[in-house]
Amino acid sequence: MKKVVFSAATLLALGAGAAFAADLDKVYTKAPTVAVVSPWDIAFGAAIMNNYLFRGVSQSNRNGSVAVYFEPRYNINSNLQLYAGLAGESISFTNRAAAEIDIYGGIRPTFGPLALDFGVWGYLYPGGQCIGACPGAEVLLNGNIMKKDVSFYEVFGKATYTFNDYFALGGTVFYSPNFFNFGTDGTYASVTGKITAPTSLFGTSGVGAYVSGEFGRQWLGTTDAFYGLTTIPNYNTWNVGIGFTYKVFTLDLRYSDTDLNKGDCNAFTSDFTAIQTGSVTAANPGGFGSKWCGASFIAKLSADVTLSQLK
Repeated sequence: MKKVVFSAATLLALGAGAAFAADLDKVYTKAPTVAVVSPWDIAFGAAIMNNYLFRGVSQSNRNGSVAVYFEPRYNINSNLQLYAGLAGESISFTNRAAAEIDIYGGIRPTFGPLALDFGVWGYLYPGGQCIGACPGAEVLLNGNIMKKDVSFYEVFGKATYTFNDYFALGGTVFYSPNFFNFGTDGTYASVTGKITAPTSLFGTSGVGAYVSGEFGRQWLGTTDAFYGLTTIPNYNTWNVGIGFTYKVFTLDLRYSDTDLNKGDCNAFTSDFTAIQTGSVTAANPGGFGSKWCGASFIAKLSADVTLSQLK
């Protein structure tokens, strides 16, 4: 019996040893780490420019301006993004407001080469004061007046179709029920185009280039009683320019203009620097004229980056 038991034990031991030896021949490797890509991202940037234009009209008295923005984003998937943002620009308004604060948000769906953008944009102008038409208010020599608060918001839609690596066309529509707190609604629509130079144009320097332009029309209406029930003329605006990119930097050089004459420009802007030019129009019977809507050359240097690019 002992011999039998011994033999069985020996066989079990040999069998266990054989199995163990077989395990030794296997190569055990650690499972590869799966990179978890966060759906969250943040875009941010800053810019400096010699003139801050809004639809062809200077917001900075044709002087320099700085801008910053901060935009958190949430990518539901590779074709659908939610976003919200906070931005600011230095301005020079007749009501003494010195900053524009933008609060905005929306959704950006893409369908292959077609990129869409729908959202709401709020324009806030803190620090203003009533000019010329309130008890005890400052009175300007040119007679222009302006409300203390000209904040407003717009809903918008944008579409861009990218035909290839070099050419894209787009369109925008913005609507406000109370444009610049004039007491009238406002609609802006434009078409845009962009031609991007081949990356080989500047060799291996990393410099890129593009040419872009926009043609738009701003529709306005009749103001409230504060501005004398004035019918502000609709106007066209256009711009064309060339840009150079390097890493996160963009230098944009652009020509911009409108078809607003100096008189109607004064009625639209309440320009505190307007002078008597004999520019009498239905909206501007006093004849004072503004240079804020005329031809302008804009040089803008900006830096834009996303948090994911820094990782």
